[in-house]
Amino acid sequence: MALKLGFIGARGMVGRVLLERMRQEKDFEHFDTIFFSTSQVGQPAPEDSCEEKLWDAHSIESLSQMDVIISCQGGDYTNELHSPLRQSGWKGYWVDAASTLRMSSDSCLVLDPINKNLIKESLRNGTLDFVGSNCTVSLMLLALAGPLKEGVVEWVNSHTYQAASGGGAAHMRELLKGMGYLYKKHQNLIDDDRGDILALDHLISEDLRNASDFPKEKFGAPLAANLLPWIDSAVEMGQTREEWKGMVEANKILGLNDSLGVDGTCVRVGALRSHSQALTLKLKKSVSADELEKMIGDAHEWVDVVANNKEATIKDLTPAAASGTLRIKVGRIRPMKLSPDMMNVFTVGDQLLWGAAEPLRRFLRILLEDKA
Repeated sequence: MALKLGFIGARGMVGRVLLERMRQEKDFEHFDTIFFSTSQVGQPAPEDSCEEKLWDAHSIESLSQMDVIISCQGGDYTNELHSPLRQSGWKGYWVDAASTLRMSSDSCLVLDPINKNLIKESLRNGTLDFVGSNCTVSLMLLALAGPLKEGVVEWVNSHTYQAASGGGAAHMRELLKGMGYLYKKHQNLIDDDRGDILALDHLISEDLRNASDFPKEKFGAPLAANLLPWIDSAVEMGQTREEWKGMVEANKILGLNDSLGVDGTCVRVGALRSHSQALTLKLKKSVSADELEKMIGDAHEWVDVVANNKEATIKDLTPAAASGTLRIKVGRIRPMKLSPDMMNVFTVGDQLLWGAAEPLRRFLRILLEDKA
């Protein structure tokens, strides 16, 4: 008898990517799926549903009929529904893309190329909450899976270059509107190849600083022709919450007791999709660039090692090359002049796929294996 799967948040960005991947991999053939909605209850459900209409995502009675609930609805929804559902006596599996339950002692973070054994152990031990980790943490660990498995990494300094899509669809649109605003307002000067570029630069700088109608509601400041070295709220010691997640979530995924040091600066940039990271690795012993490259490339099937030359780098080690694919691009692998036991690495991956939807989808398959 197939497990009953409740799918919440199929209309959002992560939900749509997850829905597409589950269709591609024919995952719905293994579940009796019912789609829930917070705002469109009773409207027609997607073709993958075993019910014609969308069910009420706020109904504890309806949710409690599910064996598995997968939520891409966001943290506010999890805060509102998860505890009441558990308090009602529901013993099903809650699978979540939001950050709300990540650091709960009762949850397991899912990234199976890295911690499949921990996921299986958690299932055996009765864990019921399984959560996708922070997108940049997932992408970093997938890039460094080989060196981490070999135990050669002492700490990681990560400087991220995070795409607008990390904030959601409205943030992507705001970036594009900002680009359009600048071009439309200064089209004549932009198109004039013999025009005064310094005058154009001055005008655009004035717009970025002072234009009251510049699109910036979502980010709080212009992102087009700019960058924002602050993501999420402030926490202790001058970090942002996005930066804090690096160490705590990486260690939880790996099943470590904060023994892997991770820190850095998280920056929002004008890329549309896919997050990039410049990594400084402090190694426990000296390793050559060729040895590190082999560790990285042999770790799992989704890594693409990019040769450390200009042609390969600008072609393959970019958000444009990674977006819409499951490939984790890793390049610029070289020793650093700071110390013989320090290495430089640059990586790019699609945060909507391996950074959000794909680990949840793959967990469902692991759950099916466990129940077989």
